[in-house]
Amino acid sequence: MRLNRFIGDFNLDAGRLTLRDLDVVHQIVHVLRLPVGSRVILGDGTGYEAEGEIISVGKDTIEIALGGKRLNGNEPLRRVTLYLAVLKRENFEQAAEKATEAGAAKIVPVLSERTVKKGLNTERVRKIMKEAAEQSGRGIVPQLSEPMTFPDALQTAAGNDGNLFFHTEEGILLGEKPEVLSGKKISVFVGPEGGWSEAEVAEAKNAGFALASLGRLTLRAETAAIIATYLA
Repeated sequence: MRLNRFIGDFNLDAGRLTLRDLDVVHQIVHVLRLPVGSRVILGDGTGYEAEGEIISVGKDTIEIALGGKRLNGNEPLRRVTLYLAVLKRENFEQAAEKATEAGAAKIVPVLSERTVKKGLNTERVRKIMKEAAEQSGRGIVPQLSEPMTFPDALQTAAGNDGNLFFHTEEGILLGEKPEVLSGKKISVFVGPEGGWSEAEVAEAKNAGFALASLGRLTLRAETAAIIATYLA
């Protein structure tokens, strides 16, 4: 049976743990309605987890008896950072949620030339990513950086083993050239609804980034971000 998973600042070395996080307590008691005797998995956010049994429920706390700590085995071996232009409406949130499920280690919102929406509720996105990490069985919650400009994003990614810059149908077909993903630290750049500008494409080329493609079909930006992250 699949157990519910919660990631937080938990001391997994304690044989008995008192949960005081009100969001987690509310989720267990009022949303999932888990009774005493139910088993859950707690992760500490660093990749370790432990299975536990609910032994008592208070007004704002839950007592859990923990088993042995173990390393979560679901994390990808490759560290992929998704650099995604801020998208309109809730599309960035959807992309961040699914990229988390696909294994992204970090997500960087990028303010590009054609970015329409400039503001981003990063706290809301972090909450969505945390829930996605728990739902998909991950051992960590991917890091979400504050939005940065396109030049800053290029500079930040320069130290990676490989940088893939997705640009319509130009460049390497990622599914057909797995050798471009030989490094352990890879960045994936996906542009806004209107695509990257010519100047941004030129900057990426000059920085040594590899132009990459997901094929001839025109994908929505959030779809491209999810697929590119998964393939990487």
